[in-house]
Amino acid sequence: MPRLLPLLLLMLAPVLPASAQPQESSRFFPYTLKTTKLPNGLTVVRVPFNSPGIVAYITSVRVGSRNEVEPGRTGFAHFFEHMMFKGTKSNPEGQRERILGGYGFDDNAFTTDDITVYQAYGPTAGLPQLIALEADRFQHLEYSEPSFQTEALAVLGEYHKSAAAPDLKMEESLAKTAFTRHTYQHTTLGFYDDIKAMPQAYAYSRTFFERWYTPANITLFIVGDFDDAQVLEAVTKHYGNWKRELATVAIPAEPAQTKARAVHVDWAQP
Repeated sequence: MPRLLPLLLLMLAPVLPASAQPQESSRFFPYTLKTTKLPNGLTVVRVPFNSPGIVAYITSVRVGSRNEVEPGRTGFAHFFEHMMFKGTKSNPEGQRERILGGYGFDDNAFTTDDITVYQAYGPTAGLPQLIALEADRFQHLEYSEPSFQTEALAVLGEYHKSAAAPDLKMEESLAKTAFTRHTYQHTTLGFYDDIKAMPQAYAYSRTFFERWYTPANITLFIVGDFDDAQVLEAVTKHYGNWKRELATVAIPAEPAQTKARAVHVDWAQP
């Protein structure tokens, strides 16, 4: 499984143009890519790889903190990294994790300025079940307002924990100084005041999810030991009827910098 990690890091670079044809390997990426774009816009990249009995399944959503354009609504890309584990009507909270845990899958997620990535590594024997579970939660995520509010407070706690070290303060100050209009001016955690107000933003959370969690905004990466025809058939079966449209939201352009900027961060000694 560790041998897959360098390969996956390369694959999370900007996605190659989609087609139904295999792309030959090169000296930069010495593995054959098979890329298919479904009619609903979902891109499916497969890389058969010599990892007997092991597979990696990555869902890359093209949404990060840069997409948080409304004032007072920062932090939602990272917030959904948490909410995506809340379950669906078919698979209530915790059931997905129990099923995948029974196979031995390692399951996690992370958020950056530009993308949110959901990753699972485990036995090929569990891949059909994994595909069905992932398709279900990305299409049918379900959470109540109380559950939303509880998780919003957990995110606030995560911010407080991060703020106990100088790194976050430095990162926040640098971003706010370097960018005057572009949404790179806030970190993936978001502005503190926005995070504090997040428990009252349940309705907006649904808007954010419907806006960005769409098939045309997602690329699946499947890497390892699997039957390509069977995998593509399963993905088409479980994701093919997903019909959510991708929103068009302009991100403010950053004006050219005309002079030097500097910021000094004071940090009280513990």
